[in-house]
Amino acid sequence: MIKSMTGYGKAEAILETGKITVEVRSLNGKTADISIKTSILPKDKEMVVRHKIADALTRGNIDFFVTFEPNTADSAKKINMDLAMEYYQQIFELGKKIQAKNESRIGAENLWTQNPNDLLAMIIRMPEVMDAKKQDVITEENWPVVEACIDEALRNINAFRGQEGEILYKDVTEKVNSILNYSAQVEQYENERTEAIREKILSRFAELKAEPDQSRLEQEMIFYIEKLDINEEKVRLRQHCRYFLDTLENEPNPGKKLGFIAQEMGREINTTGSKANHTEIQKIVVKMKDELEKIKEQSLNIL
Repeated sequence: MIKSMTGYGKAEAILETGKITVEVRSLNGKTADISIKTSILPKDKEMVVRHKIADALTRGNIDFFVTFEPNTADSAKKINMDLAMEYYQQIFELGKKIQAKNESRIGAENLWTQNPNDLLAMIIRMPEVMDAKKQDVITEENWPVVEACIDEALRNINAFRGQEGEILYKDVTEKVNSILNYSAQVEQYENERTEAIREKILSRFAELKAEPDQSRLEQEMIFYIEKLDINEEKVRLRQHCRYFLDTLENEPNPGKKLGFIAQEMGREINTTGSKANHTEIQKIVVKMKDELEKIKEQSLNIL
């Protein structure tokens, strides 16, 4: 059964330090365009993950996310006391130098006593004074758990793609069968079309009051009608439709190939329309074109 390139998969795993969540999203694309959107995946694991995604999903515009929710105790921010005191000492020394140059300025001795809250707030905002406890989320020890979580997310997105593929399969097969039915409807107008062409030629001679050689006229009419014959186009269109359905049924990832077959179907439909010279056949051709455009659109999303 075919798969869609549209899908979503998610998996979660519990580590000692918190919960990790892996999400994978995909849309249709000509190749495997993989975007890894996370800062916690180690660089040495990125290529491994890319290969996993490419092998599992084959093709599409793919976004890969890994997020981490730390345990409450591990997520608490800490004050770097040593760094905070170092900033304070520097501010204190700066205050003394300013006071020495200009007695009207607030000295270091007054700076803390007059504005203790302001000074404390300023020191806390200094770089790295307050920061979450730093640690590597993904390590060699917990990598097997993370890897299993990634594999599960990829299985889930593939299951999603399979469900979407069932819907696509039903939709495109119905539309291909509609084109086959429309093509069969053309046949009921074949004799009428031929007679209409013959009458049109004869009426033109009547308007001109010409007396053509009947034998030569018949030959020319046969030649002209044969040029407008659409039997070959109908036969090839039916062959392309059957080939489309066969490819859809039997090939694992037929998306690109289906696009090429749809182009050939369109060529035969267009030629039929250009040769039609009949109002009802032209209407049928428009209906076939409408179904074909929907098939082409859906085929872009088939893996």
